[in-house]
Amino acid sequence: MAAHQAMRADASIQFDFTRPPKPPEPPAWLRKLAEWIGDALAPVGRFLRWISSLMPDAPYARILLWLLIVLLAAGLVWMIVDRTRGGEWRLPRRRRRKVETAAAEEIWAPEAGPAHAWLEEADALAAEGRFAEAVHHLLFRSVEDIARRRPQLVRPALTSRELARAEALPPAARGLFASIAALVERSLFGGRPVGGDDWRVARAAYADLALNQAWRG
Repeated sequence: MAAHQAMRADASIQFDFTRPPKPPEPPAWLRKLAEWIGDALAPVGRFLRWISSLMPDAPYARILLWLLIVLLAAGLVWMIVDRTRGGEWRLPRRRRRKVETAAAEEIWAPEAGPAHAWLEEADALAAEGRFAEAVHHLLFRSVEDIARRRPQLVRPALTSRELARAEALPPAARGLFASIAALVERSLFGGRPVGGDDWRVARAAYADLALNQAWRG
């Protein structure tokens, strides 16, 4: 008893503890915002609980299914964002193929400089009245253009007539090349001379063949 009284009399020992002050109340606008978010997400929570109720009890199966759902949701969000930016619904693989095709077309498009140089060479032959040689010159250059654009198509044993019928060529390019090849074939194997009018037809055909528009389709 004396020891207890001595301990109670010691001022260095605290026996009366005060309660900590209450944390300040959040502002009213923050409480309303939290309530609004809770109400807005309540259907999502019910939907997720419903999905969870359909899943098997195995933990690993539930993890895999949730992972699949997250991936599908991420893909849907990506498609919506891409639709907003690009103006059309596109799958990632289709878009990549489209970009690669456009890049390949850009790579294999003949530059204006070399095309003009080839025409000048042919023009020089035509100016000397060597129309057959000038048209033949354009045929060689046309084959080179096709080989750059369709490298899997041109083979050493392929004749110009076979190349003119190749389905791998767009219809416009096929028709232009066929008109040049027909003049050369007529000159070499038909024994018919190539005149100035024939040369102008072949020159116009090659000029169109060197443009990207002929390779659409």
